[in-house]
Amino acid sequence: MASLNENIKKARSASNKTLEEVAAIVGVSRQTIQKYESGVISNIPSDKVELLAKALDTTPAFLMGWETSNPIIDIFQYSNIRPVSLKKFPLLGEIACGKPIFADEDRESYILAGSDIRADFCLKAKGDSMVNARILDGDIVFIRKQDMVNNGEIAAVVIDDEATLKRVYYYPEKDLLILKAENAKFSDLIYSGSELDQIRILGKAVAFQSDVT
Repeated sequence: MASLNENIKKARSASNKTLEEVAAIVGVSRQTIQKYESGVISNIPSDKVELLAKALDTTPAFLMGWETSNPIIDIFQYSNIRPVSLKKFPLLGEIACGKPIFADEDRESYILAGSDIRADFCLKAKGDSMVNARILDGDIVFIRKQDMVNNGEIAAVVIDDEATLKRVYYYPEKDLLILKAENAKFSDLIYSGSELDQIRILGKAVAFQSDVT
């Protein structure tokens, strides 16, 4: 019967995940996962075994050696399925899809998502003003830091100390900024002249993540 450390290593190889990706899900360091696999740490707490199984798409029973075969299906045998490399994005707080809300920029947690997303941080959408852009309440919106965006692009915008997600239209020759919702129920937010001094663009929305319902 294979040992726990051998099964962890075998399951990680089958799932095509890196040490860093597994460590992020389990909540330990990369070095700790290495010690699990090498057997340096053999007395792994049961809660960590459960998280390892979740991270490796297998079962605690297989990792513990109680099942003789790994329930993982090698999905990468199919030509239209490819592995996803993950990385952590800081989750700064909520951003309003509706009436602006207080801009909470405390980095207290992280979101795991595809490493091909060119973003610096993410925010949790709140409200329904961007539903026609398919951004729903509770979705995670990934933001790339930049001070300006092109007209028609969706951006995270801070108004005084309140943040909102809107399509941006800026007309410097008129000293005019229009923030448009993607929901006919919401009116445009219009700023001009000295009012523009209170506006700050955090960055461009480049991707979003929704739960399947």
